[in-house]
Amino acid sequence: MPQPLQQLTIRQPDDWHVHLRDGAMLQAVAPATAAQFSRAIVMPNLRPPVTTVAAASAYRERIRAALPDHSGFTPLMTAYLTDTIDPQEIERGFAEGVWAAAKLYPAGATTNSDSGVTAFARIEPVLAVMERIGMPLLIHGEVTDAEIDIFDREAVFIERVLEPLLQRHLGLKVVLEHITTMDSVDFVRSGPANLAATITPHHLHINRNAMFAGGLRPDFYCLPVAKRELHRIALRGAATSGNPKFFLGTDSAPHSREAKESACGCAGIFNAPFALESYAAVFEQEKALDKLEAFTSEFGPRFYGLPLNAGMITLERQPHEVPSRLHCNDAAGSAVNLVPFHAGETLAWRLRTGT
Repeated sequence: MPQPLQQLTIRQPDDWHVHLRDGAMLQAVAPATAAQFSRAIVMPNLRPPVTTVAAASAYRERIRAALPDHSGFTPLMTAYLTDTIDPQEIERGFAEGVWAAAKLYPAGATTNSDSGVTAFARIEPVLAVMERIGMPLLIHGEVTDAEIDIFDREAVFIERVLEPLLQRHLGLKVVLEHITTMDSVDFVRSGPANLAATITPHHLHINRNAMFAGGLRPDFYCLPVAKRELHRIALRGAATSGNPKFFLGTDSAPHSREAKESACGCAGIFNAPFALESYAAVFEQEKALDKLEAFTSEFGPRFYGLPLNAGMITLERQPHEVPSRLHCNDAAGSAVNLVPFHAGETLAWRLRTGT
């Protein structure tokens, strides 16, 4: 019987969907992303949201300031689309290299999305500009209608919103982010070349039962929520298929312990500290470690039209237990108490430090 692989060296990966937050939380969590990834698409759902070139530039500088030991990390900024955002501001920011993409949150769909889009007709001029200049549109793909079951909102969004949008804007680059359903897998796989999707590590590992195992488990609550097991299986198949339309996007979304355990617990899973180890576990289970590099390091930049990273990283087979808590320090030395994804579990792979 062949011995299991002990070491895996791949091209430096990128994260095509991450929440770095701001202020003390930014300072506490950004190093985890910079330690694993060369570049990251940074979500703009701050308070207030990032809707201007000036705000995006200032946020980028705050991220860089939070990473004195990771000067090689490149934050790729995004514009937060609103009903009234100026198409000229979008075009200017993209031309100046400030924005890599624009993010569309349906109003009320997730954390800090209250300023999001209420009707797609209101942003048609912006979408036309983005289509013309080749600027990617990143979509949180859920409807927000109260009468639609939360577990069906992604599938309904595809039928009601995404399919007509792609028909109206045939040349628009679209990333359907953090997909959670078989419906999304099938739609993206059969869709046009300008449509792609990101897949998170947590949606590859857990189904919706995780939120209720042994009680209410807020650390497994995220939006979009994890779905049935058949959907998780479909996601694993897509991620490990070698299809370039599916690539890495962690959607790492940290919240303080108090926010997660409050009366109205915040949605989000903090997976950045062990993201690559988490993905590697899935690819090994699916007997697809040979496809990990393409998913983590090649398909994303090619879709965005960016060069592949020149550097390499190494994962080693080194079983280690993920801490039940991470006490991250901000710039002032104050501790931020966070629960990482896989808390208390043992992962087989570990990212070699210093590579």
